[in-house]
Amino acid sequence: MENILVVGSLNADLVVRAPRFPQPGETISGEDLQVFPGGKGANQAVAAVRLGAKVSMLGRVGRDTFGDFLLDNLKANHVNTTLIQRDDASTGTAIIVVDADGQNSIVLSPGANGKVSPSDVESASFSTFSLLLLQLEIPTPTVLRAAQLARQNGVRVLLNPAPAKELPDELIALADFIVPNETELSLLTGTQVNDVSSAEAAAKKLLERGAQNVIVTLGSKGALIAAKDFTRHIPSYQVNVVDTTAAGDAFIGGFAVELIGRSGGSLTPADSLENASYAKHIEKAVRYACACGALACTKFGAQPSLPNRFEVEEFRARH
Repeated sequence: MENILVVGSLNADLVVRAPRFPQPGETISGEDLQVFPGGKGANQAVAAVRLGAKVSMLGRVGRDTFGDFLLDNLKANHVNTTLIQRDDASTGTAIIVVDADGQNSIVLSPGANGKVSPSDVESASFSTFSLLLLQLEIPTPTVLRAAQLARQNGVRVLLNPAPAKELPDELIALADFIVPNETELSLLTGTQVNDVSSAEAAAKKLLERGAQNVIVTLGSKGALIAAKDFTRHIPSYQVNVVDTTAAGDAFIGGFAVELIGRSGGSLTPADSLENASYAKHIEKAVRYACACGALACTKFGAQPSLPNRFEVEEFRARH
């Protein structure tokens, strides 16, 4: 049985390093252009596989060389690609500039990702999976339909609301875990998030909209776990940052693998953060995810920076 189904995006990442981001109308010189496999969906699929999960990916790529490149990469990383379709649209592409501090600025051309439809996800057998991973680089109606089918089949749903956009309350309520960063949480709640305290206040607003569990990624400040009558701040690991592009995807992959490691993903009434044993399990999973995210910041490129389980365990042992 496959552990995880990822319904999401596949992109070719065109990456250039520059001393800083250009101002409007300004041209600056950067280093040589590099092409990496990416897309938040594909990144999270590869992240989970490298950490020990069995993963299938559902999405679309174009009938072009980038499409070949992305499919070959997923197969090389042992991701099941049978649910990925080829489309006449161009393959999704991301233009990424990384500055001297490792921060990134991204322009996304969705291409075939924008063609992933509700009927695509209806062709998948959700009952064979333990966990569904979702992001927002494909159309929102498709994300919603995937979440509905997962819940109908007793499959856990983890929603990473990235890139930031408004979401219907139904989708928020369908997710067992919603994992935004500070920017995404700010947009979803209309509350400025810049530290742990403001993240807690904003997370409570998301809970009021129907969210079951919220995990806010806070970069170097770690992560905040929030649910009804439960909050916990988990500090992160301090590293020398090279490139933050896939840090969030590494976090999601790490959390997903640790989450289903406990019970195979089946939903039970006891799986609430009001249950001390389950709360401890979630805290452990978030700590593990923080290590994955920190490690991803130490290498250049999205998928090349995603760590494997051995690297994570070695990193945690040193820290």
